[in-house]
Amino acid sequence: MLGSLAGVTLVAWTYLFVAAAGMSSAGDGGIASPGMDGMGALGEWAVSDFGLMLLMWAVMMVGMMVPTAAPTALIYASVARKAANQGSAMVPTAAFVAGYVVIWCAFSVLATLLQWQLSRVALLSPMMVLYSANLGAGLLIIAGFYQMTPLKQACLRHCRSPVHFIANHWRSGTGGAARMGSEHGIFCLGCCWILMLLLFVGGVMNLLWIAVITAFVLIEKLTLRGEAAGRVAGVAMIAAGTLLLFWRG
Repeated sequence: MLGSLAGVTLVAWTYLFVAAAGMSSAGDGGIASPGMDGMGALGEWAVSDFGLMLLMWAVMMVGMMVPTAAPTALIYASVARKAANQGSAMVPTAAFVAGYVVIWCAFSVLATLLQWQLSRVALLSPMMVLYSANLGAGLLIIAGFYQMTPLKQACLRHCRSPVHFIANHWRSGTGGAARMGSEHGIFCLGCCWILMLLLFVGGVMNLLWIAVITAFVLIEKLTLRGEAAGRVAGVAMIAAGTLLLFWRG
């Protein structure tokens, strides 16, 4: 199971490296990946362009978020095996993971729509970075304050307690596994949605920025001091956004 999750993550990151390399080549006068050129501030997207951007966001969310759900998926697999040994029908853990991924695919649709709108109003560069420093600063400040909210903290506690989640949300059968995965995905979305939007600040296809956000989510969800780290990061985001506003002013 761990190998399968690692394999899915590796495939997702490989796709991101290839896509980022294509965009970098376009910026240097080369040829961009299909559908990625001409979609900057002009915002003239064809249906195929929207589909490619949606695919990019969905794969990115898989690469970033599936590793953070690995502990819960592994505990689910262990409980499902024990239930099967006691006579229950064996339910593949893939159903749980699929339910989780569906939630992040839904978020990907919204993120793609947001990207399209930002492009239409000339606020997004061809490399998918916000042109407006003030808007980026505001997004950092909002993200920082969200780190302190009760909603964020409640969702984070669910994400940090996989055993508690499995015990309180257990459902039998394949449909039940998918629903459990979706519920876990909803808690994870409530915890991390604003962090994903920070991709527009550093660059949606900036691999270093993607890696930094992924590492932060892993620290926040999986380490002993993750909750405290999240609050400290929130203060840092507010400070960074405020400094950016003053610097631009």
